[in-house]
Amino acid sequence: MSETKTDTSSGGGPWIPLESNPEVLTKWAVKAGLVESQAHFEDIYGLDPELLGMVTQPVKAVILLFPITDAYEQKRREEDARITAEGQPPVDSTLFWMKQTISNACGTMALLHSLINSDVTFAPESPIEKFIDVAKDKTPEERAKILETTPLFADIHADAASGGQTAVPTNLDTDLHFTCFVQAPAPPARDNGTPVTQEGMRLIELDGRRVGPIDRGQCNDFLQDVAKFVRNTYVAHTASMHFSMIALCGGPSPE
Repeated sequence: MSETKTDTSSGGGPWIPLESNPEVLTKWAVKAGLVESQAHFEDIYGLDPELLGMVTQPVKAVILLFPITDAYEQKRREEDARITAEGQPPVDSTLFWMKQTISNACGTMALLHSLINSDVTFAPESPIEKFIDVAKDKTPEERAKILETTPLFADIHADAASGGQTAVPTNLDTDLHFTCFVQAPAPPARDNGTPVTQEGMRLIELDGRRVGPIDRGQCNDFLQDVAKFVRNTYVAHTASMHFSMIALCGGPSPE
């Protein structure tokens, strides 16, 4: 879900909502340039330790699909206003984050945020490598404009979104949204080239609808910490069952 753009002449959307499915996301990533032997997406079946223990390690990023409610929107606006006015703990400046300006592009946004901010290998001259090269020194708003004006990811998104569907849905409105979680060292570790230990890691949420990357606290065990945050912040405040979590895991798909 997103606001604004409706031009469909290039990448401007609205796009077909992307399915929260690890095979779909892996297909998208490989088409974008992920070297398939390096990483894959797989389901997280629940938030309990036993179910989290089934997820292939190492987990490099987590993508969450959640329902947008009036209560969530109010909380989002309040938190963004507070961060703008009061700030938050410093966030690693090397993180790649971009604004979302295309309706229903949140799946692609979450994929870009998860892949670009993980230590995975991309094929030379692949779409994602070219995008990183063009966008790396741009502002979040300029990166969004690049995404709007190139058909590169719009075509990959459309192909992945329509895969397995007998027909493209005519109603593209949705109240579900993707966000992404990664871990990053507390500044200025990367800027100074300081060795990073797990004690110095922070949990970061990357969502193109927000005011910027959001620090979610100390990160001691990435997957466990994401699960705890999602349970306390997202799941606890709604009766909806429309939640899905998918992990970006190291190595090829076990299937």
